[in-house]
Amino acid sequence: MATDTLDVPATTEFVVERHPAPVDSAKRAELISNPGFGRVFTDHMAIIRYTEGQGWHDAKVTARAPIPLDPAAAVLHYAQEIFEGMKAYRLEDGGMALFRPDMNAKRFRDSARRLAMPEIPQDLFIDSVRKLVAIDRDWFPSVEGGSLYLRPFMFASEVFLGVKPSSEYLYIVIASAVGGYFKGGAPAVSLWVSQDYTRAAPGGTGDAKCGGNYAASLAAQAQAISMGFDQVVFLDAAERRWVEELGGMNLFFVFDDGSLLTPPLGGTILPGITRDSLLTLAREEGLSVREERYGIDQWEADAKSGRLVETFACGTAAVVTPVGKVTNPSGSFTIGSGGPGQLTQRLKQRLVDIQRGVAADPHDWVMRLG
Repeated sequence: MATDTLDVPATTEFVVERHPAPVDSAKRAELISNPGFGRVFTDHMAIIRYTEGQGWHDAKVTARAPIPLDPAAAVLHYAQEIFEGMKAYRLEDGGMALFRPDMNAKRFRDSARRLAMPEIPQDLFIDSVRKLVAIDRDWFPSVEGGSLYLRPFMFASEVFLGVKPSSEYLYIVIASAVGGYFKGGAPAVSLWVSQDYTRAAPGGTGDAKCGGNYAASLAAQAQAISMGFDQVVFLDAAERRWVEELGGMNLFFVFDDGSLLTPPLGGTILPGITRDSLLTLAREEGLSVREERYGIDQWEADAKSGRLVETFACGTAAVVTPVGKVTNPSGSFTIGSGGPGQLTQRLKQRLVDIQRGVAADPHDWVMRLG
């Protein structure tokens, strides 16, 4: 491999080993013309090692390749693993940018702390992402709404079968050219209210972005899909009454007086960066925003009475997605007209315009990459 360095400001020196046989430009153009979500990957990855007593070391950007892993690696037995989801956006002037990467870095550190893993410094986290985007920027798809989806993740790599925090970890960032998250172009998604499963419980890992949370949601999601629904919505573990979130998205409720409500975090709900951004934008517009518990019975009653006029889910991958219909064993109810609502669309457009450099960025959320 040819070795060089990238002309990107750095706090840690990354060695860059360029891919010896990158995907040729014609094949790359074909792949990114209709990439879907999460199946088209770029040529490179960033990787940093952690060793107890030595700290973070051996930072490099190298060819994306399988990871050699011993069968006794701690992650395979005790599931010490965390990840993040973020995007690089194409700006209106042709440049590229990240959206609130400091928040991703903070959440990654919070997740690491909860799973007894080492915390990667914010500058090192952001620098690893910047360098990967710099070397693989030609993979940015030209499809409407396209972006480079970035997946930083870390796992326990120590070869040891004792139940304890690992002494060795691998931190890696990969990138995927993506289009829209949901297929089919439906104006709104349908939800199944899970009766058999819960996503998180007080004292658990609900507010950490770890693989185990998502693995625990898959049976419920599969159940929902088998019945013809797009997503599953989870209730709280204690009373099975309070609405929490979808398998990977936060929820907002819009009422006929123009006010919004979203369930409070409290340790069982992932602190979404899109969620936090929408709260800020809504309050800037002078809207009343409450972070309060909301019961499934209230949701149904408010939808049927017309008091609730919109519901939407939000997250990095799908940004903002209207909810049209909700079903549980006792029946179904429709939200508003069953399609996208005006406030949902307005907040989504405001957020997307900031992310892509179309609108002013008064909060300095956008980090330009060049």
